[in-house]
Amino acid sequence: MKILVTGGLGFIGSHLVTRLLQEGHWVICLDNGYTGRQLNVQAHLDNPAFQLIWHDVADPLPPALAEAGIQQIYHLACPASPPHYQADPIRTIRTSLWGTYHLLQLAQKTGARFLLASTSEVYGDPQVHPQPEDYWGHVNPIGPRACYDESKRLAETLTFDWQRQYQTEIRVARIFNTYGPAMREDDGRVVSNFIVQALRGDPLTVYGDGSQTRSFCYISDLVEGLIRLMNSPYPGPFNLGNPEEFTILELAQQVLALTGSPSPIVYRPLPTDDPRQRQPDIGKARALLGWEPRIPLQVGLQQTIPYFRQRLGLD
Repeated sequence: MKILVTGGLGFIGSHLVTRLLQEGHWVICLDNGYTGRQLNVQAHLDNPAFQLIWHDVADPLPPALAEAGIQQIYHLACPASPPHYQADPIRTIRTSLWGTYHLLQLAQKTGARFLLASTSEVYGDPQVHPQPEDYWGHVNPIGPRACYDESKRLAETLTFDWQRQYQTEIRVARIFNTYGPAMREDDGRVVSNFIVQALRGDPLTVYGDGSQTRSFCYISDLVEGLIRLMNSPYPGPFNLGNPEEFTILELAQQVLALTGSPSPIVYRPLPTDDPRQRQPDIGKARALLGWEPRIPLQVGLQQTIPYFRQRLGLD
């Protein structure tokens, strides 16, 4: 099968590319390198089943893609960590909205099945816990996170309206916090922040009092969920994440224990609109996709920390 992965140089996208190639598919990776890195797919550059195209999905797509025989489209292109999506909020909105529009056009032309990588951020700072897919969310539409939260909500709207209007086959995944090797050192999300700070001997920065919660899904579990959703008969949306909930302070303590770091923990004010709780209800994915995460947090951290040691030159 020939598969297009947008954002394929990124953290999640590069793992998905590797898995699809291992399964024997032909993979086209489309990326502009804004947050993704060619290093993540370096091992595939000489693989005849892999093609890398440098392109911004916010711009009209190369016409040749419509003739490439693409059968599935995984649309992952968009900055996903707060420092990256807030650095240029207009660019984030253009990428999420126009990128989705252009890829849906391609799916319509080619008859390819289209999967939108949406996000748990569509739930905002939730007032329902854990969050099921039928919860409509609690989002500040004009806050500093809205460029990502609201553009992903609109991308979901566009995707479902496209299905209703043009009968395009769609799938929508709402991805919760994911971690693992190939994250950027400057990613800005809490797992990479804590690991890098601990390995450097810097203080671990906890925002608020550390009682806010998150659920952390290891990358291989997420990729399995994306593939199962793409190849299922269900459009979604589906929550894909690990339902095991941890406080941020508990995560910091685990990272310190596993790295053996003497770093202290320092506390800073909670950023605007930062969610107090985030935990997926994955009952729908369990029932319809037969999917649930397998890798517990401690094991996933043990597999991630050596990657950051190498990236920081601390081997």
